[in-house]
Amino acid sequence: MKVYADRAPVALRQVLTDVLVVVWVYAWVRLGMMLFDLIQKLAVPGQQLEGAGDGLARNLGAAGDKIKGVPGVPDSVASPFTDAAGAATSLANAGREQQTIVHDLAWVLSVVIVVLPVLLVIAVWLPLRIRWMRSAGSAAQLRAVSAGRDLLALRALTTQPLKRLLRVDPEIAARWRRGDPDAVEALARLQLRSLGLH
Repeated sequence: MKVYADRAPVALRQVLTDVLVVVWVYAWVRLGMMLFDLIQKLAVPGQQLEGAGDGLARNLGAAGDKIKGVPGVPDSVASPFTDAAGAATSLANAGREQQTIVHDLAWVLSVVIVVLPVLLVIAVWLPLRIRWMRSAGSAAQLRAVSAGRDLLALRALTTQPLKRLLRVDPEIAARWRRGDPDAVEALARLQLRSLGLH
């Protein structure tokens, strides 16, 4: 299987296209990572809410426990502190939920922004690249044998644009049917050249 063409202009075009695809994929991955980091900053208020809620719940709970430990003071005096500690815990839980939602949103948006453009370019570029590699690999094997030159000539007659065939010779098909070795060679070269091969 050939990866790049023999002829410099075609090989250069292939290398540039491959490099552009790699740069394209890298750029979208970097953009996805930047978007992830940017969205994650929206979780900072949730972190602060969690920290404040947990701290308040601890302090209020500790105050309620101290009041309960005072002899002669009824437990009902400590219950507002206990209730407030529960409310502060709910506040901390809301902060945790907000962070989870932001984290999930960051992942989803980052994956979408990376996957869609990368799939688009790969869906267009990869099949064309693989098709060329298979065709060029087969043509490279065929060019070494005389029967292969005949197959390349036949392939040129069936796939090359009429303008190219007429440039070779207006009577090229008739010459090929007669088995003219020069016509076979000219058609085989045309087919190889169209694939970027010598």
